Amino acid sequence: MKTRVIKSICVAAALSLAGALGACETAPVASTPVERTIESAAAVQRSVGEYRLGTSDELRITVFGEEELSGEYVVDGAGRVALPLIGQIEALDLTADEFARRAEQRYAAGYLREPRINVEVLNYRPFYILGEVETPGEYPYTNGLTVMNAIATAGGFTYRANKRVVAIRSAEDADEERIALEPSTQVLPGDTIRVIEKFF
Repeated sequence: MKTRVIKSICVAAALSLAGALGACETAPVASTPVERTIESAAAVQRSVGEYRLGTSDELRITVFGEEELSGEYVVDGAGRVALPLIGQIEALDLTADEFARRAEQRYAAGYLREPRINVEVLNYRPFYILGEVETPGEYPYTNGLTVMNAIATAGGFTYRANKRVVAIRSAEDADEERIALEPSTQVLPGDTIRVIEKFF
C-alpha cells in the first residue's frame, strides 16, 4: 500500500515538473527597458514628401521656345540660381515645379510673353552614412534611394549593427530621428544616416 502511495506521489511530482518545464519553453522572454525602447522606436515610419531643392543640386531648366535661355544650372551656396536676363532666383526649399513657376513670373515681368518653363533635377546633393557599416563616408545620391541601398553602397552592415532601427538626420534638421529599418525606408539628398550598434 505504501509503495503504491509513494509511486503515485512520484508520478504527480513528475507531471507537475514536466508542466512547469513546458511553460518555461513556451513563455515569452521579457524584454529589457532598453530593448522595449528600441522596439518602440522601430514603430516609427519615415514620411517623405515631395523633393525640395538644396545647395549643390544641378538643374536642367528648359524655357520653351527660348533655347538661348535654357541650360544646366547649379543651386549655389546661398540657395539661389542665376538665370539669363532675370539674374538670381531663390530656389532653396522649393520643389522643382515651384521654382519653375517663380522663374515664369520673373520672365513674364517684361522679358517674355507667356513663358513656359520646365525644371528637372539632374544631380542631387550627396548623402552621408556613418556608424556600423563597412565603409562610412559620402556617396552620390540616386533617385529613389532607400536606406538598404545606401547601406549596401557603404559595404553592408558590420557584425555589431542594429538591423531594425536606423538614425537619420535630414539636411534641414539639426536633430536625428530613429526610423524603422524597412526595405522601403527612403533616403533624401543631403541626409546623414547613422547605423547604430545593437544591444547584445
